[in-house]
Amino acid sequence: MNIAVIGTGYVGLVTGTCFAEVGNSVTCIDIDTAKVAKMKNGQIPIYEPDLETIFTRNIKEGRLHFTSDMKAGLAGAAIIFLALPTPPQSDGSADLSYILGVAEQIGPLLSDYTVIVGKSTVPVGTAEKVKARIAKKTNVDFDVISNPEFLREGFAVSDFMRPDRVVVGCSSPRSQKIIEKLYAPFLRQGNPLLIMDERSAEMTKYVANSFLAMKISFMNEIANLSELVGADITAVRLGIGSDDRIGKRFLFPGIGYGGSCFPKDVKALLHIAKDHDYKLEILAAVNDVNSAQKERLMLKINRFYKKQLKGKRFALWGLAFKPDTDDIREAPALTLINQLTAAGAEVVAYDPEAMSNVQALHGGNKQLIFSEEAYAGLTGADALIIATEWAEFRNPDFARIKKLLKTPTIFDGRNLYDLEDMEREGFHYESIGRKIVL
Repeated sequence: MNIAVIGTGYVGLVTGTCFAEVGNSVTCIDIDTAKVAKMKNGQIPIYEPDLETIFTRNIKEGRLHFTSDMKAGLAGAAIIFLALPTPPQSDGSADLSYILGVAEQIGPLLSDYTVIVGKSTVPVGTAEKVKARIAKKTNVDFDVISNPEFLREGFAVSDFMRPDRVVVGCSSPRSQKIIEKLYAPFLRQGNPLLIMDERSAEMTKYVANSFLAMKISFMNEIANLSELVGADITAVRLGIGSDDRIGKRFLFPGIGYGGSCFPKDVKALLHIAKDHDYKLEILAAVNDVNSAQKERLMLKINRFYKKQLKGKRFALWGLAFKPDTDDIREAPALTLINQLTAAGAEVVAYDPEAMSNVQALHGGNKQLIFSEEAYAGLTGADALIIATEWAEFRNPDFARIKKLLKTPTIFDGRNLYDLEDMEREGFHYESIGRKIVL
């Protein structure tokens, strides 16, 4: 099939590249001409495991193309995917200006029946709005369907190539047949293609992310309580995770969720409820708990140093909101950096992939220094802070860490290390939902 994907962010680029990988001809369209030029030259603009390999292969095989010319990009496309940003507005609602603006551009360019697919996370009723905008500009037959993405950053390629389900909001038998054919190569193991109405599909995406955010915030609250009562959250997690009604995933406590999906989607669903005069009590608490959890490690640091942080130097491992991505949107590490530097401390940060993004955002902060290597940033630091659970941080050289730090002190926001190991190595070690090692 000939496919066009409008937008080349995490979702758009992964979507286009993966569809090309199974033999389709895909043109990715983006208004950023410099970005398009780089992609044409084989330079991938984001970090996502396994993406670069298939990106390069499909450019070489002539199945993956890039352009900033909307008319040229849509020419001959049987399916057009909208993978555009829907950033939160000040009230938490999703900004649909990019999607609706592109919808108006699409209308005059249609020459034959086309399926327009909404891939972005959007409020209920957006497919109808897109359809109305396009219809004003064309007499050509078309359908608008909803196909929300469920890609995890760090696992996006495997999630797309081997989805546990594909959700499609579709009211037209004609477009349903086309979408079934398109996704058939990805569902050969029998995982379901779930066909529903467009509004239910749009709702499904918000509900899925909000439910997972709720699990994370619930565990963070229980972790905080575990510290107070003397329980170990790791044991509690294992105890409840073995119950298949609960499951093992999204039960790891930490310093709050971040990224492009959970914070934005929780706030958007809260706004949708407000628009309908309904208050989502549980979800409002989820949002509040997550905001408070991002302060948790700073509370521990302030307590340990009795709020005397001016002139202190902290090594910070991890900047991305999660490992295996360079995405720093809503990352807890950014909250820590702001709090520490505002208190007069100096932060030496290291992350395998996300440092350039933080430099672009906070490059003017003279109290924030970047280290090109994890251990180099430890030299002369008062303590090590861990904000992202990258694999390379899981089994470090503790003797080397102890030697480089002024004092053997670690504040671990991701519970990477065993308490007995920390005690044996002679560290003051504070984590989330577990006892303090003195």
